[in-house]
Amino acid sequence: MFKQIKDSQITISQLMLPSHSNFSGKIHGGFILNLMDQIAFACASKHSGHYCVTASVNKVDFLNPIDVGELVTLKASINYTGRTSMVVGVRVESENIQTGKVKHCNSSYFTMVAKDEDGNNVPVPGIILNTEQSVRRFARSITRQEQAKNRNSKFKPSEFKIEEHLEALNEHNVKIEL
Repeated sequence: MFKQIKDSQITISQLMLPSHSNFSGKIHGGFILNLMDQIAFACASKHSGHYCVTASVNKVDFLNPIDVGELVTLKASINYTGRTSMVVGVRVESENIQTGKVKHCNSSYFTMVAKDEDGNNVPVPGIILNTEQSVRRFARSITRQEQAKNRNSKFKPSEFKIEEHLEALNEHNVKIEL
């Protein structure tokens, strides 16, 4: 079974209140991450028809701060489907309500896994790729997965070769005392 991407896309907006801020008047990154996880859950659950859990989050870069009083909009879309997992792309934008200026604040990728009532992984519907952008996002997800596998195996204690890394560390703010 395959589903249209548009059928599970979700957008939410929320006004940023003083209770969401840190001591400098900017919105806590953790609060934004919580909202991102919620919308990723909703999008994945809507697509799969099952309860979903977060397996991983790829690349969380806070590009622009969010101020109290701004309207934050989060957009979630299925970028990739595996057998039991989905990659949900989440975009965060903030808008100054008085000026109308919109800032891109974050884009992240949440890998979500569908579960049955007993907590077992369950198959998810595939997605129909019908735009160049959807093909690009799907292909990018495959590349990100391959990079993660390579990164994980290269730094496994049993595979790690210290001599391959010591010279590169000399260019960083570190003192090595072996």
